[in-house]
Order: sequence, then C-alpha cells, then structure tokens
Amino acid sequence: MGSRRRRCGRFVFANVIDRRRIDIADPKLPGSRQPYHAAETLALEEAEHFLLRRNESSASLARKAIGDCLDEAGRKGYKVFASGIVLASGRPLPAVAAILASHALIHTAEGEFFRNLIIDASKHHGLQVIGVKEKQLFDRCDAELHMSQDRLEQHLASIGRALGPPWRQDEKLATLVAWLALATAGRTSN
Repeated sequence: MGSRRRRCGRFVFANVIDRRRIDIADPKLPGSRQPYHAAETLALEEAEHFLLRRNESSASLARKAIGDCLDEAGRKGYKVFASGIVLASGRPLPAVAAILASHALIHTAEGEFFRNLIIDASKHHGLQVIGVKEKQLFDRCDAELHMSQDRLEQHLASIGRALGPPWRQDEKLATLVAWLALATAGRTSN
C-alpha cells in the first residue's frame, strides 16, 4: 500500500495510491505458508535448516514484491522513501527449540517471520522503516499526526468507503502506520 503526502499546518494528509496483497510464500515449497507449523514435527537441526531454506526463498520473494511496488509507484510519478509496518506487541521470541515446543509461540513466530522479511526487503531497497507496535499505534498517531483515535477512525472509514472492499482491520492498521511513516520519515529511527 502506498500513500502520497501533503503537509497542511501540523497535519500530513495521505492518499492511497496503490493497494495490493503481496505473497511471499513460495507455493512450490511445502510449508512456505506456515513454516514453523511445518517444522514442528522435525528434529531440531532439521527444523532449523528447514526454516532457513524457507526464509531464503521468502526473502527473495519479499525483495521482488517490494521492488515491484516501488517500480509501480515510480511509473505513477511517486518517490517512495519510507515503509511502515505494524509490529507485534509481544515479547521477543525464544530459541527455535522453545518456539517449536509451544503452539502459541509457533503462531507468534510465523507472524514475526513474515514481518521481518518485509522489513529486511524494505531496507534492501533503501527505505526507512518505521515500525510501531499495534497497541501503541493510535497513541503514536495522536502524538505525531495530532489526531484523536475517534478522528483517525473516522478518516479510516472515509478511506475505506473510497477504496471499497476489502477493508479489514489489518488494512486499516497498515494504512495508519503508512501515514505515520510519511509524517515521521527522516526524523525517526525505529
């Protein structure tokens, strides 16, 4: 998802210029969509090797997908300089053995796996990455964009009506973090 920014006083207004779903799991490789689930029954060394292979494949797909987004934005006359990503709100993950021993941690690890691939691919293409934990997103938007949660939700609803379906919660949060990245790029390092 890309945005265009325009400053007006303290506010940065954003328009969506591209919306797409990217797939960074190789359908030809078994276990690519849920690598930790697929590794769960493997011996530890085999699981680590399996996860590394899936990471390499997905990293290549992520770099290509981000590159395609940047190329499309360039064709439309836009320069992309930052990427925003909604981060998990949990604690750092333990070692692979502990992850594979807990079904809840397997789900968490898969989310981190794919988020990290997008972060790395964005950095690979020279983008500044702005990451915000989901639980902190509305507070950060209030502080940086000077808009209350109610006003942000109204604005998101208006964007959703203009874009049409689907307009799920993950897309709304992605839009907010992209907007925040536009407003704070160049002066934020997280």
